[in-house]
Amino acid sequence: MMKTKENAWNVPVAVDDIPETGLHVEIEAPAEVRADIAEVAGLRELPRLSATFELLKQGSRVTVTGQVSATVGQTCVVTLEPIESRIEEPVDLVFAPLPAGAIAEAGDTRSRKGSEEPPEPLLDGHIDLGVIATEFLILGIDPYPRKAGAHFMPPEASDEGAHPFAALEALKKRPGSQKT
Repeated sequence: MMKTKENAWNVPVAVDDIPETGLHVEIEAPAEVRADIAEVAGLRELPRLSATFELLKQGSRVTVTGQVSATVGQTCVVTLEPIESRIEEPVDLVFAPLPAGAIAEAGDTRSRKGSEEPPEPLLDGHIDLGVIATEFLILGIDPYPRKAGAHFMPPEASDEGAHPFAALEALKKRPGSQKT
């Protein structure tokens, strides 16, 4: 896989390397990777990004649980001042190999039973923990961050001068106009 800013953090784990007792993995993103992820995620900065995972094989499936932790630098949507937030995002995924012919059916949701989530596709016998951590980080980012105590106060409307519907109001007040 060619490395781009969208998949800047690659930490592949081969399913064959996961012992029967499971595998504990802790990862931390280096500065250049954090800079690329911050750009893709629309962050001012990303001073810290790490993740802890537990991988467990269950037949042909692999369960990945863990936690993504980060400190993100954003801009307050009210005051436009820089703020930092902590993100702690839990991870709980199941990966399974795609059955033969499943690529054509991947978008077909009719075959799902109940509300059960289908497993994530296991491609080429690898799971990329860096990509998982990046995706869960982006899911955990507040799209409208606010500095503590910041409140948006809409501008006060004044009755001075014409407002957009003044002409309509004048027509409504004319003698002989019908009220509906």
